[in-house]
Amino acid sequence: MLEKMKKAKEAVISQAPLIHCITNPISINDCANVVLALGAKPIMAEHPKEVHEITAFAKALAVNLGNITDARAESIFISGGVAKNAQIPCVIDVVGAACSALRMELAQRFIRECAPCVIKGNLSEIKALAGVDSAAQGIDVGQKDSVNGKDTQKLQKTGQLVCSYAKKAHAVAMASGAVDIISDGSQVWFVKNGVAELSKVTGTGCMLNVITATYLSVTDPLTACLLSAGTLGICGELGADVTLTETFLKMGIDELSVAPGMVLKVRQKIREAE
Repeated sequence: MLEKMKKAKEAVISQAPLIHCITNPISINDCANVVLALGAKPIMAEHPKEVHEITAFAKALAVNLGNITDARAESIFISGGVAKNAQIPCVIDVVGAACSALRMELAQRFIRECAPCVIKGNLSEIKALAGVDSAAQGIDVGQKDSVNGKDTQKLQKTGQLVCSYAKKAHAVAMASGAVDIISDGSQVWFVKNGVAELSKVTGTGCMLNVITATYLSVTDPLTACLLSAGTLGICGELGADVTLTETFLKMGIDELSVAPGMVLKVRQKIREAE
């Protein structure tokens, strides 16, 4: 798996794929810069009259339900349909699906009609999509839902839940958190990279979404998810080594872009469930 991730990173740098990101205005600038730092080319088009053409040219599509508007919702479904018909890999970030009936309806409809290969959300959002009671706090994961690496029994049980949902949805499910839980409906993986400061930076979930789309453009969905979760976590660790100011994540991304292969090999904390 590590070798597959290394090849994916190299492929993004050599191919510079175009990544179409329909994300929210709160994090749009950071998302574009993250895609650029990885070596790809972002385009943030969201007007309903042009997204059909933009998505058709792209190598991957990332959509995001944060700060949703009627126009953005319309564009998401237009682009999702193009991606499905053209077999362009797509990831949806189901932001707020656990706290808003509108976003839950949009998420379920997009998954049903557009068949994204990756469904990304925090654990509360993934539980809600799976029809399991969740304790979401707005767009954030609820304390009762969150898991860490210390409670092995809860981690394994939660991994089984994510795996069951992934199998049902016919997609890779990525539940982000202190430990990222990723499953393709068969295998379950845990990514333990990251620092607590990541939760204090606006838009890290949105950034994870577009990082995933970037790697989806060159590799399979499971590898893309593991690589994106590890990449963002390592960026946080590298930034925290340098400074604890609000710029720490950007500094970590800059460091990772300089020496991607070696940093990943040395710092990755990615393990398959037993």
